[in-house]
Amino acid sequence: MKMMHIGDLHLGRSLGEYDLKDDQQYMLDQLLKMIDDRSVDAVLIAGDVYDKAVPSEAATMMLDYFLSSLAKRQVYTYMISGNHDSDERLNYGSGLFETNRIFISTKYEGKLYKKTLKCENEEIDIYLMPFVKASQVKRYHPEKTINTYDDAVRAIIDSAEIDPSRCNMIVAHQFVTGKSDDPDLSGSESLGTQSVGTVEKIGYNCFDLFDYAALGHIHSPQQVGRKEVRYSGTPLKYSLSEVNREKSVTLITVKGKGDVDIELLPLKPMRNVRHLKGKLHDLLDKSNVTDPNDYIYATLTDEDIISDAMNIFRTVYPNTVKIDYDNSHTREVEQVDISKIAENRSFDDLISDFYRQIYGSEISDDEMDVMREVAREAGVLHEAD
Repeated sequence: MKMMHIGDLHLGRSLGEYDLKDDQQYMLDQLLKMIDDRSVDAVLIAGDVYDKAVPSEAATMMLDYFLSSLAKRQVYTYMISGNHDSDERLNYGSGLFETNRIFISTKYEGKLYKKTLKCENEEIDIYLMPFVKASQVKRYHPEKTINTYDDAVRAIIDSAEIDPSRCNMIVAHQFVTGKSDDPDLSGSESLGTQSVGTVEKIGYNCFDLFDYAALGHIHSPQQVGRKEVRYSGTPLKYSLSEVNREKSVTLITVKGKGDVDIELLPLKPMRNVRHLKGKLHDLLDKSNVTDPNDYIYATLTDEDIISDAMNIFRTVYPNTVKIDYDNSHTREVEQVDISKIAENRSFDDLISDFYRQIYGSEISDDEMDVMREVAREAGVLHEAD
């Protein structure tokens, strides 16, 4: 039996000011082609289906297209909500969807959602665990001590009375850690002491009863602890930090209890995300220009700030997302100890020093007036200052 594990689609996402609708549609079509080419029986979608709790019309239409395409192919689909999704919106129509082999779980209500997938002589028990908070789990299991998210997940799994003799799989949207290391992070994820985003850490051994754990939430494809506990990662690059990461989709072949093969199928985006660094003249030299329609982050090493650099860059690379500088001025600023920089300094002094560091010249009176006005609107500067 062949199953495709995907997650973190973030339908409706933008990159800077660029709407990724066409890129995401291209990605969905590529997934459908892989499903056809590999004769996939089921698809596991591990949360963060939408990028926002209130998705755009275009995002909902893309999901409708994808699920309808899977239904037409008679592919079984198992989908959960992530922390970016609205439980109600993603769950809408779930009862009707089940008649088309689409099973959705968006809210934990005291029992782990379970469906048994039967294909020829094989049976797999598939459990769906959407994004939950420990407080939600406490409500249904007051008899258990639940102080951490790890406690909550273990309480959910323990109460499911999973038969270890059967082939079991789970789809979950959690921040799962390995024996000693945290997963590799990218994009909008921020690693704190206990969490990424709003999801507390749990140990990968929570899923010891499962032959495969299809995880969502972390944007880099990777295994955690053992090869059968895995993040699919995002199908597209959604930030500068992902420029050097290759994207893939996970194909799982289940041959029986404890016999799971994992293959990573590479994904090729319609437009890549790249980082270019160098002098403006060199980067825009025709002999150096490749794939001009890619999404570009550019770091200029020119010593002088170039007026209208973004519009100049977009004449060659129309999908330039951001431009910054790396030169002697910016490096000097990075080395400044800012811990005491504001002590006994006026607003004008601070702004003048900053302007001098960046541009190598004095700020004009008109420019200072603009800065004061912006500071007042932001509440940083008051009329008496």
